[in-house]
Amino acid sequence: MEDGIAVITIDRPDVRNAIGSATVDELHGALDQVLESDAAVVVMRGGGDRAFVSGGDLKELSALRTHEDAVEMASRVRRLLDRVAAFPVPVIAALNGHAFGGGAEVALAADIRIAADDIKIGFNQVSLGIMPAWGGAERLAQVVGKGRALLAIATGEIYDAPAALELGLVDIVVPRETFEKEWRTLAERLAATAPGTTRAVKSVIAAAAPATHPELEADATDTFARLWTADAHWAAVEALEQRRKP
Repeated sequence: MEDGIAVITIDRPDVRNAIGSATVDELHGALDQVLESDAAVVVMRGGGDRAFVSGGDLKELSALRTHEDAVEMASRVRRLLDRVAAFPVPVIAALNGHAFGGGAEVALAADIRIAADDIKIGFNQVSLGIMPAWGGAERLAQVVGKGRALLAIATGEIYDAPAALELGLVDIVVPRETFEKEWRTLAERLAATAPGTTRAVKSVIAAAAPATHPELEADATDTFARLWTADAHWAAVEALEQRRKP
């Protein structure tokens, strides 16, 4: 934390900054620290320059074999991202690298997305016979519209930065060479407003366009869990592990 800016970095290079169970707890702890501070803006980013967040931790996810376990995992991370989306302080996702699957869901939970011009983003869960599990489908529909959200998720399209900007998946694209400077300058501009301004602005906008839908959680996580436990999903996982098409 510095000068009203709280920067949260997910730094797990061995798994391309994937979200694991411990990561969820650590992120909650980081958000608690921000609440206790006078931060005017939060920046979430990944460590390094290859991945923002690669999705869920594959080693942990491979152990989820029952409907109940899949629902529990989906609900746990969904509630974390709901907290990010509803956080009283504006949240910027600084996309330092690619954001695929669950990583795209993490990015969509932020209020503003600024991306380096060489990153790619996509909801490609369909390649494994599943769908977004962490509230990303609902948030995507709100950001880009129902039709475009359906196309993005059902096809698993991977968008480069210019295409993501045109679609509305990201809000700002900057050259890789100036990425670090640009996201920090953006955060500084927001933090330089009068005390309490950014929180007040977010509260009004959030009331007009809610970014969380807790009433949809039960049906959404149940639908995801049914896909997760289906034979088609595990066949796709096996095919991926064998590096062949399903």
